[in-house]
Amino acid sequence: MYRDTEACFQALAAHDRRFDGKFFTAVITTGIYCRPICPARPPLRKNIRFYPCAAAAESNGFRPCKRCRPDTAPGSPAWVGTSATVRRALRLIAEGRLSVDKLGVGDRHLRRLFQEELGASPQAIAHVERLHFARKLIEETTLPLGEIAFHAGFKSIRRFNDALKSALGKSPRELRKSRKAIFDDHWLTLRLPYAEPYSWAGVIRFLTPRAIAGVETIEPDCYRRNFPTKEGHGTLEVRHLPEKRSIELRLTRVEPAALQAVVTKVRRLFDLDAEPLLIAADLGKDPVLGPLLAKHPGLRVPGAFDEFELAIRAILGQQVTVAGASTLTGRLAAKWGKPGLFPEPSVLVDADLASIGLPLKRAETLRAIAQQFADHPDFLSETLNLEHAVETLVALPGIGPWTGHYIAMRALGEPDAFPASDLALMKAMDMKDPKKLEQHAESWRPWRAYAAMHLWMKGASI
Repeated sequence: MYRDTEACFQALAAHDRRFDGKFFTAVITTGIYCRPICPARPPLRKNIRFYPCAAAAESNGFRPCKRCRPDTAPGSPAWVGTSATVRRALRLIAEGRLSVDKLGVGDRHLRRLFQEELGASPQAIAHVERLHFARKLIEETTLPLGEIAFHAGFKSIRRFNDALKSALGKSPRELRKSRKAIFDDHWLTLRLPYAEPYSWAGVIRFLTPRAIAGVETIEPDCYRRNFPTKEGHGTLEVRHLPEKRSIELRLTRVEPAALQAVVTKVRRLFDLDAEPLLIAADLGKDPVLGPLLAKHPGLRVPGAFDEFELAIRAILGQQVTVAGASTLTGRLAAKWGKPGLFPEPSVLVDADLASIGLPLKRAETLRAIAQQFADHPDFLSETLNLEHAVETLVALPGIGPWTGHYIAMRALGEPDAFPASDLALMKAMDMKDPKKLEQHAESWRPWRAYAAMHLWMKGASI
């Protein structure tokens, strides 16, 4: 998008919300960069530079605008227009654990890819992510400034102070004076923006029948769940704020090293970084999908808060109804999980899983994937692309292409994952041969996961 300067300039002149988060506008005469919806009068075209992300603008010496607040833009659709390697790296950056060893490429090659596709190095993007997250915590919570520094991934208070002063022109204390609201000290409350439209009802409709008893509670206006902490478990709540074009995340206090990861997991669970208008423009050309997209604008692909939890849930869902799988998942959590939490992989490795009513082969599959997560917790997130992820999963006993694609679709947020053998998908398309469905779905790339969601909605099978 940012390379099409004419389209960018037109979007800027119209303050078009559809392009918010897709690119940023830097003005060479002021040294400031903005969102395309900035209320300020557009500058002369000759003085404008367009960048694909905030980090690219800041790497070139520009400061964020104080009026439109680039740090509050909807999450950029990181996987749109980038290579699989860059998408994986962006995901690791968001989780605060980027390492080239996890990506299977050299540091020089990774930096070249980032510069070509995003205009900034991985380190620059990670640095800007830390800055923006720190500013959010300063202005939206009552956390002590020293604690915020470590929550945001800074190694020292001094580096934290210097970085904010240099990038934003204000110290952390000065930023805190402009705090918008004060929340209760026991809970943290953050707003997580998205690009419109957003189908909250669609996400809740999908998640509700799949809720894990004792771990998750879902109501029409609120999603709640527990998550592990060093002290035991924390609790989070998510509500929709349509007038703010965001969701509200409210969670109990957590250790500094965990907060950014929890926020990232919630963004993935609610698919906040999707690009709904781009997806609709591509899929809407299909005569079957077009009416479905018009009926359910902004339908997302609900992700997973925890990859292992989702993988277990997917295996339990093989050849049974959604309700049946939820019953089995609840039994498993109640029998081997700590109060309010899903079991750890190591606990299930030696568990008598057949005792909850599973076939012996299904129990063996669960133990195999539990062993895989116990030995290598990051094995899924370190896969190189969709094909590699499915290949890695299918190599485990008892996991076929349907399960592999379903796990990739939700646990990894792969937008092109597509469980073609799914009976509900074939029924919605009036087809009986998975190969024919897969052949037809070629025209839906790279959004086949979103096509699947709309077809499931059509058949009321979600």
